Amino acid sequence: QVQPVESGGGLVQAGGALRLSCVAPITINNMGWYRQTPGKERELVAGITTAGSTTYADSAKGRFTISRDNAKNTATLQMNSLKPEDTAVYYCGIGPDYYTVRYWGHGTQVTVSS
Repeated sequence: QVQPVESGGGLVQAGGALRLSCVAPITINNMGWYRQTPGKERELVAGITTAGSTTYADSAKGRFTISRDNAKNTATLQMNSLKPEDTAVYYCGIGPDYYTVRYWGHGTQVTVSS
């Protein structure tokens, strides 16, 4: 079964930082982080291609940084200046482009307290 494996997440106070990591079992163009809150659709937070091109949600720009190690098929999301509205389940998704996810991880909870 092809499933990315996530690590990181947890509880942090507003203004704090967290790092999420994802290991993919295969090499694929895009590795991205997506998040979902109850009653809402899953949304793209940040994505990075094998060539190093990146995209960020407006809410993440200036605070989050995505990086990738192609040799290890890993992607890391560094989240700084966290806000309570960043609270969500974060999923690693991999696929051919930012908005086409073929495989999802199980998700990891990020909770930011005010």
